[in-house]
Amino acid sequence: MRQTLIFDADDTLWENNVVFERVIDDYLDWLAHPTLDRAELRAILDDIERANAAVHGYGTKVFLRSLHECVARLRQRPATEQEGRQILELADQLINHRIELIPGVADTLGDLAARHELLLLTKGDQEEQQRKIDASGLDHHFSHVHIVREKHAGTYLELVEEHSLRPAHAWMIGNSPKSDIVPARQAGLNAVFIPNESTWVLEHDVVDPADDRVLHLSRFPELLSHF
Repeated sequence: MRQTLIFDADDTLWENNVVFERVIDDYLDWLAHPTLDRAELRAILDDIERANAAVHGYGTKVFLRSLHECVARLRQRPATEQEGRQILELADQLINHRIELIPGVADTLGDLAARHELLLLTKGDQEEQQRKIDASGLDHHFSHVHIVREKHAGTYLELVEEHSLRPAHAWMIGNSPKSDIVPARQAGLNAVFIPNESTWVLEHDVVDPADDRVLHLSRFPELLSHF
């Protein structure tokens, strides 16, 4: 039976957070705080990112804002112009990085698109996410692309209404329990959880292991065994 497969983008179709983590590692080295260790510094940065995500959303611009605010909190003053330049240098690999597709994604999407309707649902900055979608070369596989500020149960309910989806025959496929799996299930959709070891800590949540409408896979190409 033809299904509707809704795909997340970052860390499901291509690597994303691993680049942020590399920048954070370099950033924590650069901070070199005299009394706080790396774990304590990371906890402060996570708190700042959590607050900024709630107000400003996601993406590189918000991330850079968080790096500046972390400096300001730790040094009890705004980042200097020189420090701002250094932060930009640290983040260069993030700002200018090339899309790295997760193994098997392109071929798998091609096969799935021949049998099912594919949608793309990604959250973040509109311009930045569209740039990544364009660079990925995957957009032709999807009948519709949606870039949203946040993913919650209401987001999925709106998607169901807009496309007249039958929840029993629709699946959200992603790596994030918080954004992909839990809210999709709250909206009555099925879900496919494909973990990524580099998933952002703020995207962690508990996936009910007893939920038989969540399919757990370890690799993206395994989708072909189920759809």
